[in-house]
Amino acid sequence: MAKDLEMGYLLDFYGEVLTQKQREMLRQYYNDDLSLSEIGENFGITRQGVRDGIKRGEQILLKMEDTLQFAARLCALRENYTALSE
Repeated sequence: MAKDLEMGYLLDFYGEVLTQKQREMLRQYYNDDLSLSEIGENFGITRQGVRDGIKRGEQILLKMEDTLQFAARLCALRENYTALSE
């Protein structure tokens, strides 16, 4: 499973809408760079269970961004600010 660094960014924006378990799994996977097996050991579940939890969390984060576009707006604002300050 290739890591999409955008997920870490979206987790910062929308992480609170996830369950605590999903949020922690995603945090450990993207921010702490733990493997699925390591996360499974931390939660007492299988590697497949971790993968399913991460995939569900990713889908929720992507749907939130698709609907609200907060991360995209902030990125655009930063680009505009950088352009204006030059």
